[in-house]
Amino acid sequence: MNKEIIYTYESPYRGSFNIQGYRFGKGEKSCCIVGAIRGNEIQQLYVCSMIIKALTELEKQGKLSYNHEILVIPSLNHFSMNIGKRFWTTDNRDINREFPGNPFGETTERIASSVFEKVSGYQYGIQFASFYIQGDFIPHVRMMETGYQSTSLANLFGLPYICLRKPRPFDMGTLNYNWQIHNTSAFSIYTNETEQIDENSAQMAVRAVLRFLSRMGMIKYQCHGGYIATTLDEEGLMPVRTTTSGIYRRLKQPGDDVVQGELLAEILHPYENRVIAEIESPCNGIVFFAHKSPLVMENTVVYKLIKRLHS
Repeated sequence: MNKEIIYTYESPYRGSFNIQGYRFGKGEKSCCIVGAIRGNEIQQLYVCSMIIKALTELEKQGKLSYNHEILVIPSLNHFSMNIGKRFWTTDNRDINREFPGNPFGETTERIASSVFEKVSGYQYGIQFASFYIQGDFIPHVRMMETGYQSTSLANLFGLPYICLRKPRPFDMGTLNYNWQIHNTSAFSIYTNETEQIDENSAQMAVRAVLRFLSRMGMIKYQCHGGYIATTLDEEGLMPVRTTTSGIYRRLKQPGDDVVQGELLAEILHPYENRVIAEIESPCNGIVFFAHKSPLVMENTVVYKLIKRLHS
């Protein structure tokens, strides 16, 4: 394993900002794995640290395959992580909306440009991502429908679900999208948590990545087969919205089965602690996403359900 500096930014207010990379093996640029791009992605950072540990052990045992290089970058925004901010500290810009970047632009554009130069050219790209709404998912692989996506490759992770998303204009600045249009097969992996560590889904994500690397011939790793994934279209998920604002009490978790009319959540009056709204399931299905923040505004998506076609 070679530890190297991917990018350095000299700050006028504190020490240098260094993005570190961990390079395993030599030869073809086979796979690049990227962790936390936003400052609140603690789970994503944790999962990458576990992968670095696992690959270090496999390397010691001589179980990295010949002529394959794997690059792991655990964090792109630990400046913000250090002070509890989601986006870049000075101007609140999102690095994961700046790719492929601009070497002469704003700080976040320069970071994206330098990082993208390092992560380009790999056959496969894996990113541990987070959602724009606070909440939890069933662990899954997500891909944008750019014309370069492959559900058969995504199935090799052995996670329960593959979610396909039609890219919108603001997606065109993401790492996943730019990887794909520059000929890297890109996958975003979502686990149950973002700002907290969930050990079970973190272990599940690590096993999924090692399973993929093994099946693609990059490492020698004995693993069980995982799941035969169900492929979902994001537009086919049933959104469930709030009817009012207040304190949010979640009653169902990702992976729970629900039936039409079943109570999913309650909204409480913030001063009087009485229930002012009940949120019921509009269909029979499985909870795919569940909102987590203790406060909600009116018309917020608090659940996304996988609809069951047959009762």
